[in-house]
Amino acid sequence: MIGLRGFLVLGLASVALGQCAKAPPQPAVLPVAPVKAGPEIGVVATPVPLSAANPPPVSVGRFVYAGGIAISSPDTQRLHGLSDLKFGPDGGLVAIGDEGDLFEARLKLDEAGRLVGLTDGKLSPLKGLDGQPLQGKEKADAEGLAILPNGDRLVSFERDHRIWLYPRQPDGTYGLPRAVNKPSTTFPDNEGMEALTAYPIAGPDAYLVGGEEGEVWLCRLSAPCVGQTPQSPPDFTWGLTSFAAFEGQSVAALFRAYDPIRGWRGQVRFVIDPRAPAARQYLAATLTLDGAVTRDNFEGIALSRSPSGATRIYILSDDNDAPQERTLLMAFDWTAPPPPPPAPPKPAKPVRRR
Repeated sequence: MIGLRGFLVLGLASVALGQCAKAPPQPAVLPVAPVKAGPEIGVVATPVPLSAANPPPVSVGRFVYAGGIAISSPDTQRLHGLSDLKFGPDGGLVAIGDEGDLFEARLKLDEAGRLVGLTDGKLSPLKGLDGQPLQGKEKADAEGLAILPNGDRLVSFERDHRIWLYPRQPDGTYGLPRAVNKPSTTFPDNEGMEALTAYPIAGPDAYLVGGEEGEVWLCRLSAPCVGQTPQSPPDFTWGLTSFAAFEGQSVAALFRAYDPIRGWRGQVRFVIDPRAPAARQYLAATLTLDGAVTRDNFEGIALSRSPSGATRIYILSDDNDAPQERTLLMAFDWTAPPPPPPAPPKPAKPVRRR
């Protein structure tokens, strides 16, 4: 590492050399295409297999792989750090990022209904209470996203821990945010309200909030947050990163873990009822991404229906703007197992004659 004195010496040397030997002026180089203006960006989607095995597997247990892509853009350096995603009222994908960015796109599926790309990409800044783009990590670190039944968006932030509501306007745009109810607890600086989802079964203004350590609260716009049974991670290396509600009271909970030996790992759990007491909670299914399976820093989850009617999971990774990580969007289809056959009838007791 070069210290401050080294940088000053290099800087002075550069200035001296520049004064001694100035390069001849070069003609201006015009751009080969018009300079882009506005939020529209091109999105490059590179297919990723479920595993590096040859041939790759097609499923993990009952979770059938429905395609996956690594996402990048030639038009911006800001398509990084995506932390959560949901589907909007028009079916479009909506994601938020660590630097206060809002990414929107539409899924591209092939004839078999598998994820193969994204279209209509847009990248714009999240706005603050004053209508200006959020500035600085302290204010812009968006982690959780929820979309209420009326289309309003909720965004949770960490560092400056808060939840804001962006109201949907009649023309489909979004107005300036306002602060709404959040859990009345103290979060660590970089471990805040990671998981967020609308929870309509508890009311049109209800939403679930999850902390990275597994704490859960049921909140409403009209009422304070109430603590629920924690969704404890598999062990201390794991953290809760996202929620997505489905099938009435059920919730898909996304966890991620990292260590230098195994790298990133992910796990999705289908929780039947997160409001139930701990003794009455159980899982309908679990998807674990480990070993040779393609994986990264998964932080976002959204649910929909596949063309065949299965429950489709989309999980999104946060690349931390690091070259060794990627922004992955992967899809899995899950179909509930058939119910067990009914138990055979018990034989009738013989009638004793007297």
